[in-house]
Amino acid sequence: MPHIDRFPEPDKKLGEEPRIHPTCVVRNSSVGAWTDLGAHTSLVDSSFGDYSYTAGDVQIIYSDIGKYCSIASHVRINPGNHPQWRVTQHHLTYRRRQYGLGEKDDEAFFQWRKDHACSIGHDVWIGHGAVIMPGVTIGTGAIVGSGAVVTKDIGPYQVAVGVSAKVIKQRFPDPIVERLLESHWWEWDRATLEERFEDLLDLETFLKKYV
Repeated sequence: MPHIDRFPEPDKKLGEEPRIHPTCVVRNSSVGAWTDLGAHTSLVDSSFGDYSYTAGDVQIIYSDIGKYCSIASHVRINPGNHPQWRVTQHHLTYRRRQYGLGEKDDEAFFQWRKDHACSIGHDVWIGHGAVIMPGVTIGTGAIVGSGAVVTKDIGPYQVAVGVSAKVIKQRFPDPIVERLLESHWWEWDRATLEERFEDLLDLETFLKKYV
């Protein structure tokens, strides 16, 4: 049996051009620089910010993903909603062409789904197998635990775990959170990032120099 490499070589350098595994599906979406979409990632009707990555087997639709986001494998962001108010919630009611039940699909239903987009801030870490439900906003710097099902918004720098997910702590006290948000460090250009990179490794140094 031949050996198959599912993921690109980890030591291969990223760059301005996104690295997208050949098994990915990217449709009607924007993908930023220094990004890495792992194997079997699906990105549809979404934006994906600079330096963010997926570890593979990730599904994202109708979502805005910020910069520097770390998305583990088997995450799903904005899973499909069904029309619970109809007699049948089966997708033949809106994917009508597939079933020979009309010449057009139900555009109003798909617009309803788009209107419940997810918004993921910058520098968010989403753990393995987490599900972010439609319409949820996750703030910058937040952490979502593995296997969590997020049904409500999560604030900046909060940590949420469980089913349904609950906030269990905040990474830093409010005054520090406010200063980090004011810094907008994720907007640094490449030259500034390289110059100040070491300062991102130490919170005290960062706060003294930039906010």
